[in-house]
Amino acid sequence: MYNLDIITIVIIAANVIISYKGFGDFNFFEKYKFQVGPVLRGEKIRMMSSGFLHADNAHLFFNMFSLYAFANVVVELLGVFNFIIVYLGSLLLGSLLSLYFHKNEYYYSAVGASGAVMGIIYSAILLQPGMSLIIFFIPIPIPAYIFGIGYLLYSIYGMKNRVGNIGHDAHFGGAIGGYAITLLLSPWLFQTNLLMIGLLAIPIVLLFVLKKMGKM
Repeated sequence: MYNLDIITIVIIAANVIISYKGFGDFNFFEKYKFQVGPVLRGEKIRMMSSGFLHADNAHLFFNMFSLYAFANVVVELLGVFNFIIVYLGSLLLGSLLSLYFHKNEYYYSAVGASGAVMGIIYSAILLQPGMSLIIFFIPIPIPAYIFGIGYLLYSIYGMKNRVGNIGHDAHFGGAIGGYAITLLLSPWLFQTNLLMIGLLAIPIVLLFVLKKMGKM
């Protein structure tokens, strides 16, 4: 357990307040969720506002718990301002990748902070590659980079096979955002963590190779 930085508390509070507003107000939820048709008609705010809405309590809890677990690493090593850039940039990249993959599906919709949270997770792994995770159903710690790579490989599978009612592409886009923005903000990582940069790039490169080959 550790003390959360004020910015993490503010983001978690914003997600809880806006999500609960959406739980109880159908029109509010429909107006601000990500949906391809309205976004293409000019309602660009949905690309950001959807990241503060959630489908249910479990969805909200999982995303906020994941943010809690990784946020301090990024805040401590990049600073508050850069943490905000990574969070919001990853959220936007997640929405952009969803739009790219679903641009012809006008009724495709999604909500959740997963893209932003995946960006923070990928950023934290880059910044502190030696960190380990305890996953609920795995009783032993696993290296964080194994989780990061494995999760994105699963996301590719989920995107290709439409597994579950999950925005796999938003997760992936968020991870790309966290990865790229962190490297832009911390170019020194190329000297200290080059191997990790290469390993985390593998699923990202794989996605775009598959897309180019027409297999996505």
